[in-house]
Amino acid sequence: MTDPFVDWIPVAEPDIAAAGPLAGLRLAVKDLFDVAGMPTGAGNPRWLETHEVPDSDAAAVARLLAAGAGLVGKTITDELAWSLNGTNAHYGAPDNPAAPGRMPGGSSAGSASAVALGLADIGLGTDTGGSIRVPASYCGLYGLRPTHGRVPMDGVVPLAPTFDTAGVLARDAATLGAAMRVLLDPPAEQAAPITSLYAPQDIWDDQTAEVRRALEPALERFGLGIDRTPLFEDIGELEAARVAYAILQAHEAWLTHGEWIRAAEPEFGPGVAARFARAAEIGPEELAPAEQRRGRLSLLLSDRLADGVALAIPAAPGPSPRLGDQPDREAIVRLTCPAGLSGAPALAVPAGEIAGLPVGLQLVASPGRDEALLGLADQA
Repeated sequence: MTDPFVDWIPVAEPDIAAAGPLAGLRLAVKDLFDVAGMPTGAGNPRWLETHEVPDSDAAAVARLLAAGAGLVGKTITDELAWSLNGTNAHYGAPDNPAAPGRMPGGSSAGSASAVALGLADIGLGTDTGGSIRVPASYCGLYGLRPTHGRVPMDGVVPLAPTFDTAGVLARDAATLGAAMRVLLDPPAEQAAPITSLYAPQDIWDDQTAEVRRALEPALERFGLGIDRTPLFEDIGELEAARVAYAILQAHEAWLTHGEWIRAAEPEFGPGVAARFARAAEIGPEELAPAEQRRGRLSLLLSDRLADGVALAIPAAPGPSPRLGDQPDREAIVRLTCPAGLSGAPALAVPAGEIAGLPVGLQLVASPGRDEALLGLADQA
């Protein structure tokens, strides 16, 4: 197993004299975020070699430090944040104490591991396609992917900018809420509380019996009405949404990093290498229908999540896979892509176990209703 902190920056003692709403809380920062005077490695040795040391903090880091959090170190991320496993081919897999011998989940693996191990209280991460929600589920943590655009991404290595968000992992709902309220830009309007859950029968029926048994009791614990109406006319539409997400994310990832890849010739692990090779081939004939699919799903969720409703589905299709296994990436992204495609906030909460391994519930609200989800986390 691997220490969650990058080895080229020593773990620091936090500033316990700091004041503010986060005073006394230890902060671990995913190594996609700039920290003044520290290299940003983005999970790849070649990136580390070809980029200058930043002279200022990423906006999200600056907000947390200004609120009193004490930085303890930067944490391992999957390469350029393009994986959901937490198994970096160069730096290893950070420990998952909630599931020893299993994946921590990526790409915010190191931040999740540091929090789960008790080495930090706040794990700053990013979520493009599930990179906060999946580690939260695998490690038994709380995590929030915010509404797209509500946390500034200045000073963060991008992957797919129309999907990239920055959020937090924590062991408890109170810490998650305190940190996210520091990070979030002010809301356009006050968010009404969540008053009912939407747990579409078609998506739940698509999960294993073990996942349903582990998570469905958590739905009842909120004490809210539950709507089981199917989301789609055909469950195959969920797979079509996943395909659309994969195309759009890959196209943006190549636009973001293709030039650097050609010039720097980095060595990637096999999964990341294959995804970038595929990304280089995507053309307009694939992009147009994928954008149309994104628009249709956004409209559908906007309708279903109006009036205080939150979508309630699993955060991942099961507990963390064993190290060395090949996870079902497509099954994971079918669960995480609705929030990404619609720019919506998504909360992962620890909600059950399968054979002693944690599994998380995912709650998705309409864009801008992050505070309402944080209020729901207190009831989980």
